[in-house]
Amino acid sequence: MTNMFQKNKKIFRILLLVITIAAIVWGKSYIYDYKMNHNFETITEGKVFKSGVIPPDEIADYVAKYKIKSIIDLRYPGTGDDVNNPEIPSELKAEKEAVAKIKGLNHFNIGSDQVPQQHNLDAFFKVMDNPANYPVLIHCFHGVGRAQMYSAIYRIEYENWTNDEARLATRTIVKFSSFDLGKPKGDYLHNYVKRSKK
Repeated sequence: MTNMFQKNKKIFRILLLVITIAAIVWGKSYIYDYKMNHNFETITEGKVFKSGVIPPDEIADYVAKYKIKSIIDLRYPGTGDDVNNPEIPSELKAEKEAVAKIKGLNHFNIGSDQVPQQHNLDAFFKVMDNPANYPVLIHCFHGVGRAQMYSAIYRIEYENWTNDEARLATRTIVKFSSFDLGKPKGDYLHNYVKRSKK
């Protein structure tokens, strides 16, 4: 009985150590991705990127590093979701002012809900249909909702991904998300009809 207890105690310690290491690695990754790298991700190498809000004083660095020519900001004040997406007019203005100081950089504000409406898509396609606007950075507040949604739509429209390939690519690690089937964003992408098929 004592040997069994000792054996279980060792297994418990090893399991606790593995969980602790995993939590530390995930925590550092989360802090880096969210706080330091602003959930920046390459959607298509040298062409399309997505992120959360990049502080105004860091925008020029990202623009220079990735040769970004256009920024699509999907935020707008008054989303009704101010706890999760505190989209403050002064912050939107600060971004526009920072962008205005960068020669040759376009800024498009296409304020959107989590699930796009047709007028949002029309404005998005107007930007994305123009080759002179590339490379493009698509961003929202956190970089994991609207920016992922529009990145998925980009992949469907411009890279011929299937709806579900694009939908599933919205999350690389977490498999249970707001893009799952049965949820508004997941169902929207699953049922999305490509412009060429309308």
